[in-house]
Amino acid sequence: MPRKLYAHINQAGAPVVLERRTPDGPWVPEGTTDLDISAAGRGTFSVLLDGRSVRATVVKEDLSAGVVKLRIGGKLYSVRLEDERARLVQALGLDKARGGVVPELKAPMPGLVLNVLVKAGDVVRKNDALLVLEAMKMENVIKAPGDAVVAQVHAVQGKAVEKGQLLLGFAPVS
Repeated sequence: MPRKLYAHINQAGAPVVLERRTPDGPWVPEGTTDLDISAAGRGTFSVLLDGRSVRATVVKEDLSAGVVKLRIGGKLYSVRLEDERARLVQALGLDKARGGVVPELKAPMPGLVLNVLVKAGDVVRKNDALLVLEAMKMENVIKAPGDAVVAQVHAVQGKAVEKGQLLLGFAPVS
């Protein structure tokens, strides 16, 4: 199964899905079959797509932020890369946890609630297990994004949930 990256180009709407079909192969747009990428020098690549040749140059890399600036055909592009884990963190709302209590936790994907490990009134600490969600034949332990009090439990053991469905509500720790 190919690994995937999501490329947000110049802060445009939907990301371009990139896939790597082999462990050391190039990242290519999903579904692309007629693509050839070869190094043409340090930070410069020759890309042949559908019989058209384009030169791409890496202008700047900020690996900690996951941002690459590219010059392609005389135009400058800023590309923010995001892997599956980063998308899951964002879908769970865990990326917002730094500024205080996340008010609610939503299902990152459709699945079946196997076990609810908390009840209303429980005090949870960052990374405490909250519930187990089965999705795509895998058990996913959903953890607390930060210190909080469980205000409401909307998830029900044995019930299916849809992506984005509210699972838990939180309140600040007193």
